Amino acid sequence: MNVLAVGCHPDDLEIGCGGTLAKLASQGHQVTMVHVANGNKGHKLIPPDELIQIRKLEAQAAGQLIGAEVISLDVPDLAVKSDQDELIGKLVKVIRKVKPDYIITHPPEDYMKDHMEVSRAVFDASFAATVPYYNSQEDEDAHHKVAPIYYMDTLAGVGFLPTEYVDISDYIDTKIKMNDSHQSQIKWLYEHDGIDFLDFVRTVSKFRGLQCGKAYAEGFKQAQAWPRLTTERLLP
Repeated sequence: MNVLAVGCHPDDLEIGCGGTLAKLASQGHQVTMVHVANGNKGHKLIPPDELIQIRKLEAQAAGQLIGAEVISLDVPDLAVKSDQDELIGKLVKVIRKVKPDYIITHPPEDYMKDHMEVSRAVFDASFAATVPYYNSQEDEDAHHKVAPIYYMDTLAGVGFLPTEYVDISDYIDTKIKMNDSHQSQIKWLYEHDGIDFLDFVRTVSKFRGLQCGKAYAEGFKQAQAWPRLTTERLLP
């Protein structure tokens, strides 16, 4: 299968569904990781232009751990707008290229607006990608179906009750390594805010595991909208 994961910032996918993506890749599925925002405002000391390049390299390193393709849409932090045709067009181009069997992204409600805007943009773009005359180009065929969407966990799992779980017990170490690739964030949070973010990520995964009887797990909800529903179990 082709699986497209769309997060807002570099590291959001690693936090929310890194174990699932690692599991999918190990099973031979093609995984594409997209971050919409470039993370340019995610540090108090590193200037935005320098931080963009650092975070892009960190995202590439994380994706390489599982053999995933990593794509940046290069939207500035706090400037993600789901009603912008330019963003929808960028997402449509990626969806038509990847032809995903399903998409993983943020839930409609999360702790910050950029995440929620990405959720809406992915929902809209995944439909637009199937419309032949929307941004049509000779080298770009419309996707043949409106892809099912699975919403990954919120940060810290706040306000999110999964309806599906993925056992990532064998992939928790890979998930932690993927997150550890984002040193510009990990070091900053630890040194300046006292947050051990790798422990944070492991703890949430253990909590979701407790809910479904596994050592570690990730939780998801499927978007409940026609024609995205299916009788198949698509998550690994």
